[in-house]
Amino acid sequence: MEIKSVGVIGAGQMGNGIAHVMSLAGYNVVLNDISQDSLDAAVGRIDKNMERQVGRELITADDKHVAMSRISTTLAQAEVGQTDLIIEAATENEQIKYKIFEGLLPHIQPHTILTSNTSSISITRLASRTDRPEKFMGFHFMNPVPLMKLVELIRGIATDDETYQTCLGIVEKLDKTAASAEDFPAFIVNRILIPMINEACYTLYEGVGNVASIDNAMKLGANHPMGPLELADFIGLDTCLAIMNVLHDGLADTKYRPCPLLTKYVEAGWLGRKSKRGFYDYRGETPVPTR
Repeated sequence: MEIKSVGVIGAGQMGNGIAHVMSLAGYNVVLNDISQDSLDAAVGRIDKNMERQVGRELITADDKHVAMSRISTTLAQAEVGQTDLIIEAATENEQIKYKIFEGLLPHIQPHTILTSNTSSISITRLASRTDRPEKFMGFHFMNPVPLMKLVELIRGIATDDETYQTCLGIVEKLDKTAASAEDFPAFIVNRILIPMINEACYTLYEGVGNVASIDNAMKLGANHPMGPLELADFIGLDTCLAIMNVLHDGLADTKYRPCPLLTKYVEAGWLGRKSKRGFYDYRGETPVPTR
């Protein structure tokens, strides 16, 4: 089927990035959140990020103007329901996602495809709470969305081929690359990445190295662009912990046990860049390791 309009639920870091790339690709975007302040901030962030692309000559000023005109915002889920494709990009909490999809069901059109940007939660389980499991799949973008070229496409047990092919076509239109993943906890990227971050937390927890030495070791010794603890702060320590819990609960293997130090940081509200403190303290001019 042809997709002309896209609804994005959640105007945070992922949601505004998805709205950004969708509007540039020619889709009319309806961006939804529970807070008008969040919506206004998201539009401002999209405008700023597109202006940066203009400055780098990746897009023209006209491209930006037309793309921004394609984005509308709303607090009402009913307006999102009128779109052809809906991408849920709310926080990584299964109960919140259930509430969102249950609230959407009375408003969506018969042909609407439902997707989730979840980084770890079962697509089959989410789909089972809707009226269209055959038109439901995982549409997992990487952060930051405008820069990262990969999208994981995850089929639930009931997802039909038309839905998959439609989403695959959208990924191609976005000039990104799709990686098809089976519906197992954390899919491909986070199944590999987040346990590595968790192991870095254990390395810190056990005193094998401090924050700076662990990150420098992986940047210079493994040629990683960011150290694992710096990356954890960028992702959000609460998100890392949530994914580890999904892996631990879903696969019942002790190798996925979340590091107690990671849990302690989250309990303290030290969630990384978004809270100004995590494995680094971001309140000054330059980040300072907290251990």
